[in-house]
This record gives sequence, structure tokens and C-alpha cells, in this order.
Amino acid sequence: MQNTALTGASAPLDVTALITDPYGTYARLREAAPVHRITGPDGRPAWLVTRYDDVRAALADPRLSLDKRNAAPGGYSGFSLPPALDANLLNMDPPDHTRVRRLVAKAFTPGRVDKLREPVREVAGQLLDAVEAEGRADLVAAYAAPLPITVICDLLGVPQEDRLDFRAWTDALIAPDPGRPHLMKEAVGNMMRFFTGLIASKRADPRDDLLSDLIAVRDGEGDGTADRLSEDELSSLAFLILFAGYENTVQLIGNAVLALLDHPELMRGLRADPGGLGAAVEEINRWDGPAPLAIRRFPLEDLEIGGVTVPAGETVLLSLASANRDPHHFAEPERLDPNRARTGQLGLGHGIHYCLGAPLARMETETALAALLERLPGLTLDVPREELEWRPSMRARGLISLPVRWG
Repeated sequence: MQNTALTGASAPLDVTALITDPYGTYARLREAAPVHRITGPDGRPAWLVTRYDDVRAALADPRLSLDKRNAAPGGYSGFSLPPALDANLLNMDPPDHTRVRRLVAKAFTPGRVDKLREPVREVAGQLLDAVEAEGRADLVAAYAAPLPITVICDLLGVPQEDRLDFRAWTDALIAPDPGRPHLMKEAVGNMMRFFTGLIASKRADPRDDLLSDLIAVRDGEGDGTADRLSEDELSSLAFLILFAGYENTVQLIGNAVLALLDHPELMRGLRADPGGLGAAVEEINRWDGPAPLAIRRFPLEDLEIGGVTVPAGETVLLSLASANRDPHHFAEPERLDPNRARTGQLGLGHGIHYCLGAPLARMETETALAALLERLPGLTLDVPREELEWRPSMRARGLISLPVRWG
């Protein structure tokens, strides 16, 4: 891994430290300076923001654009998606962002999500039925991954036979193999063909699902031209819902199970009183959430962040993981405490780009944990703690596998 030069730090940072020791590394960076000049995940220079107040303010600052067209020439590269997958909310500013988000937000209201609770409970039960008698399993492969992909695919109307392929493609994008770059390119091509075919199928034979509803909006059944989607926006929105709905939730479930295994007294308390699961999931999202970094941003003008002037167009990375452990905002931030006051954790963002699927991710995680605690007594790790492997990514905090046993 390439060393990363930092402004305001006493020594260069090896970017692998943000994977192997993220919270210790962020603590040192946060103490040294609020903003650091680093080499980003794309190999290009970026500005890393580490302190809570600066991160929270930047998340809601309209002068920080998500639109890649506002990146300086020769700056941000990222990984390239075709227009039919790239015209999504993570690359949009108002007014396009406002229009597109409004069209899909009604599918993720707390009321709509609560109606999905029983179907999610049924999926969780079926997955546990398949492994309960075995006495051991990899909870990522057997539970944390298939549960959210089933839920989000049911919501969109993705056929059962296509779901395993989508999981493999998503994994290739989340943590690309540097030794096999062709896998990411192949995954993007496969996704493009998949969504093109799926939309054509739904257009010819609409069903009672979210994608059919979005196609109806695209094809002229919205409330007016202001509420229409372009064809690229339609396929990109479907891609984002499926991709983000899977990625963040599988990692949050895995991280939450590990947090409970690391805190057996908390696990015992939640088994006795599952009513505390909502607060526990919220705290785990602060303490060890699935998204260490917010989506990259580009200043529309020279902008001061944390006393540092960031030139227009340069890449800004906002560390949610660091902000959520800032001792100037959270008392004893290293301690997992579901009873702490709700003090604005940023694990799912803030401002107009706050995670659209946050209510669904929370509900799925609470339901998944409730079923585990009820069905699998004596749950414990099946390998030494130090042998657990994390995804090799600065952007995604999630376990590759989580071997456990029970009985």
C-alpha cells in the first residue's frame, strides 16, 4: 500500500491502517489536526475531515457538491460507471437530487418500513431454520448477506434466480481485488445488462413492486413533467437502491452481531429485553458503523473547513467513523453504551443526503438481531477473535466472514 502524506501529522500514514486499525488511526489524526491532505482510495490527493463539528457542518453545506462534473481536472477519478448506472442520488445536487429523491422517498417512510417488519421476520426465520440444527455457521454468508438482499429484491421485484449473481457483482464493487481489476469491469458490465433486462421485463409486465412504480413514473404516469425520471435516472436509481440496500445493511448486521459477541453482558440484557434493540442498533451504528466515509464531495468555491482552505474542485472525504468517536462531542466515545443520550451520531449521514434507506436498515438489523437472540442460545465466536478478517476497503467497514457456534 502506498504511504499517504499528511498535513499537520508527525509521520506519513499507511492507508492500510485505516482498515486494520481505523479507530486508533482516526483518533491520532483527529488529535493532530481537523483536516489532512491524504491520498484517497482512488490514488489521487484528497482532504480528509476528522472532527465531529466540521464533518456535520460539511455534510449539510450546499457549497460541497456531489456532482463529479464539479471535480477539478486531473483530480478525482473513482471507479467509472456507465451513465445508466451513474445518474443516481450519490452524484446529484439540487434540484435534480430533490426531484429524484422525492419520487422514491415514499417507499422508505417509517410507516411503509414498519409494514415490512413481519416479512423480514419471516425471512430471518427461514434463514435460521436452514442452519439451526448445524450448531455453527458463517453468519455473514448464511444470514447477514442473504437477509437484506432478499428484502430489497422483494421490494424492487428482482426475480429469485438473479439474486446470487447480484451479490457477487456487488461484492466485486465494494472491495475490488487489486490483482484482478477485470472483475470490477465485468461486474459493472453484468449489472448494466441486468438492469436493462429487468426494466424491460417490468415495462412489459408490471407487477406490484417499487421498480414497476418507478417505471410508471418514467413513462408518464407521474404528477407532471417535474416529477419525471430520465431513462438513465430510472436504471441508476434501481441500481442504487439495490446496491446500497444490500451493502450497508449486511455490514451493519455483521458488525452488530460482533459487537454483541464482544459485549456478552449487553447480549444477555437484550435477550432478556428485546425492547432495547432499537437503542442498541443506533449506538452500534455510531460505534462501529458500515460507512467510515461519506460519499466524496467537491467544493464549488475555495472553502474553509476546520481552518484549512480547500481549493474548489478538490476531493473532500468526510470521516463519519472519526466524527462518531470525537470525544469533544461524545463522552467516552470508545465505550459501547446503548443508554447514552441520542446526540446526533452521523453513521447514516446528515442533511439532504441523509441515507434514504436508514429506516429500513435499522428495522432489518433490529429484526435480525431479535431472531438470533431468540433462536440461537449460547452464541459465540467459532474462531479466535484476532482471526476475523475485514473487507479491505476504506469506504466499507464490514466482516468478510463471521464464524459462530451455538448450542
